[in-house]
Amino acid sequence: MDNKVKKIKVIEAINPFVTLGENSRIKRKRVCAYARVSTDEEDQQNSFENQITEYQQQINENPDWIFAGMYADRGISGTQIKRRESFKEMLMDARNKKFDLILTKSISRFGRNTVEILQTIRELRELGITVYFEKENINSDDTKLDFILTIISSVAQEESRSISENIKWSVKKRFKEGKIILNTAMFLGYTRDEDGNLVIVPEEAKVIKYIFDLFLQGHSAYDISKILMKEGFKTGAKKDNWNSNSVLRILQNEKYSGDAILQKTYTVDYLTQKSVPNDNIVDKYYVTNSHEGIVSKEDFQMVQEIIKKQNEDLIDLPKNSKFPLTNLVFCSNCKRPMKRHIHYYKR
Repeated sequence: MDNKVKKIKVIEAINPFVTLGENSRIKRKRVCAYARVSTDEEDQQNSFENQITEYQQQINENPDWIFAGMYADRGISGTQIKRRESFKEMLMDARNKKFDLILTKSISRFGRNTVEILQTIRELRELGITVYFEKENINSDDTKLDFILTIISSVAQEESRSISENIKWSVKKRFKEGKIILNTAMFLGYTRDEDGNLVIVPEEAKVIKYIFDLFLQGHSAYDISKILMKEGFKTGAKKDNWNSNSVLRILQNEKYSGDAILQKTYTVDYLTQKSVPNDNIVDKYYVTNSHEGIVSKEDFQMVQEIIKKQNEDLIDLPKNSKFPLTNLVFCSNCKRPMKRHIHYYKR
């Protein structure tokens, strides 16, 4: 009978937060962190700054780690990666192997789109990069993570959907009360007072009146755009470049007559957050005399009739052309005919 004593030796698993170098000696791990807050409110700003400070301190105090950067998105929703510039920069640096470990507060801070989170985690795994989620106390090397991620990120995604629905309800309530939601930073002619009401900017209002006067004198939108550039007038975005479409948008915007159509666009999907024209998708609201107008209602109505007549004349143009779709295909917004353009590109 063999009297040899059976011996068992435990080979300990490698700590995922430690990198082994040559001859199994510990090599300092390059560690970065990612933080995100979804709003710019004061309490969120404090949380944002605290996260950055804590991560920098945590990484610098660990003798086995080297600080490899801080990536942070402020006031950005987590439903889409393409809207998060710092997150995209982090992924680019990951592909360039600039770090070994990513620290983040929680799965919901990392993202709220289930599909995008899973795709990102799998890509980082292939690159040999670990993500550690502090709140859930789990890292991306754990085999249970995909299942946990699916559940937790789905809950976070559903929370985003609920928030989106609440915001839609709030916006619709404001529309029903006739309250205008308008970003005046890019809107020529108006700004807001301390109570949030639309007020006229005198210098910009002169440009609006000038545009309407020129059109009523018989100038086309294209002619007006050239006149505005020649005379050095700025657009709502404070740029020098005018075109016929930007002029037409002003001529057809009822807000310059003191009225307002609310809910002209509609957000179809809370994940993509893409707005589309509200062509009978949901209710619109027409508010008469919602604010002080820059042009008279009579002048505004006269401009609309001229534009309508011009569009009707274009529709009635003869169809004889070497191009079969000439004067047959029209834009659904401005009703003007599509034009055929040929672009030549150098190779």
